[in-house]
Amino acid sequence: MLKFLLFCTLAVASRAEIAEEEDVLVLKKSNFEEALQAHPNILVEFYAPWCGHCKALAPEYAKAAGMLKAEGSAIRLGKVDATEETELAQEYGVRGYPTIKFFKGGEKGSPKEYSAGRQADDIVSWLKKRTGPAVTTLSKVTEAESLIADSEVAVIGFFKDTSSADAKAYEKAAEAVDDIPFAVTSDDALFSKYEVSKDSVVLFKKFDEGRNTFDGEMTKEKLLAFVKSNQLPLVIEFTEQTAPKIFGGDIKSHILMFLPKASSDFQDKMDQFKKAAEGFKGQILFIFIDSDIDDNQRILEFFGLKKEECPAIRLITLEDEMTKYKPENSAITAESITEFCTLFTEGKLKPHLMSQDIPDDWDKTPVKVLVGKNFEEVAFDPSKNVFIEFYAPWCGHCKQLAPIWDKLGEKYKDSGDIIVAKMDSTANEIEAVKVHSFPTLKFFPAGDERKVIDYNGERTLEGFTKFLESGGKEGGAPAGDDDDDMGDMDDVHTDSDGEDEGDDEKHDEL
Repeated sequence: MLKFLLFCTLAVASRAEIAEEEDVLVLKKSNFEEALQAHPNILVEFYAPWCGHCKALAPEYAKAAGMLKAEGSAIRLGKVDATEETELAQEYGVRGYPTIKFFKGGEKGSPKEYSAGRQADDIVSWLKKRTGPAVTTLSKVTEAESLIADSEVAVIGFFKDTSSADAKAYEKAAEAVDDIPFAVTSDDALFSKYEVSKDSVVLFKKFDEGRNTFDGEMTKEKLLAFVKSNQLPLVIEFTEQTAPKIFGGDIKSHILMFLPKASSDFQDKMDQFKKAAEGFKGQILFIFIDSDIDDNQRILEFFGLKKEECPAIRLITLEDEMTKYKPENSAITAESITEFCTLFTEGKLKPHLMSQDIPDDWDKTPVKVLVGKNFEEVAFDPSKNVFIEFYAPWCGHCKQLAPIWDKLGEKYKDSGDIIVAKMDSTANEIEAVKVHSFPTLKFFPAGDERKVIDYNGERTLEGFTKFLESGGKEGGAPAGDDDDDMGDMDDVHTDSDGEDEGDDEKHDEL
């Protein structure tokens, strides 16, 4: 009996060992499974102490944990230092920071990737949608008032008969949206309070018009389109918190205004930008970027801009290939922006390809320096075998490769048919090659076929030499066959130290 009591005491003590920091459970390999059993619904952040994104998320993550705890919710938030708990990080495929996963019902095998914003309200709303009914029933005016007051965006379906076909379509739409609370009511007092005279769906928000009323056939698809086109402000500022909403949304065409928030004409230009945005709701996302913020400098570089060139407008599509567009008219007026966006939607714009000027000494060193303006004639010279490194000045992996690449250039500097070259892909773009990660190494063999071969071998002088001596066969693969991850503009906004945050050992992504 004494042994049994001692065992129980030890078991309780063991459970109590899961420490908390600001209402967030501190998880390790030693207590991870126990935490999942004790808290069937738990959101877990895998972080690195040095990660800028993680530091920005921390106060909002703790705030969300406190909000849920104050409500008496059984949902908990936890965190894992992935740099210490490497086995856990590997088990759950952590490659970047922060990685956030939701474990439901104590099930550890297939957690759901967190996909909403990084503010406390976003986190709480997403978790409630994942653990509760897709639609909350409202029977009192005070319940509706609380929902609207507590939410940046909330959707309420007003249906006299909540079992009607329209109400069922509304419920289906609600099930497909993770980050916004949906509610339904048939109460006459709520119809009266919100001046709704017939069955309808209303989106309430704390910005722009304040509310939008759905007008159309009540289908899941049309309701989702209505919500997605109205859930974001006409103009959204790019920050750590809004980035997931910007890049996780369905609108993949983004127009960006780079402008110092401290400038004297800031409000006037913002008003012009916002006025233009009204005509492209649901088609183009209008984004403002404060060009004075240090963390945004990499984004400026990505578009070939300098601080002193701002204010400036650029447009980008984030489809399979990222394509950039630059307006001919640099004026920031509603008229000029509307004209630029109209030409884009009509398919009448040509992509903007950046290029530096050709350096006077571009061919004087063993490693030749290529820019957009001389790339074509060098890379596709039919008499030369050209091996090119596409790099970024801030890329840690490129810096590690640099001395090896210089040795390779030295080795072949007197060759009659082999050229070793490099190109800064943050300042130069070409149609023939789309660069998604750094460094990217490509081989352009001699001949008229304009072939391009990716290098996938070891990044050593010996590996590169074998590759070149074999004519691009030893360690090569046809362009496009590699399995490297594709980067996007969101990855440009990385930690301020300029290094990658958890990419694989070979690449820094865009």
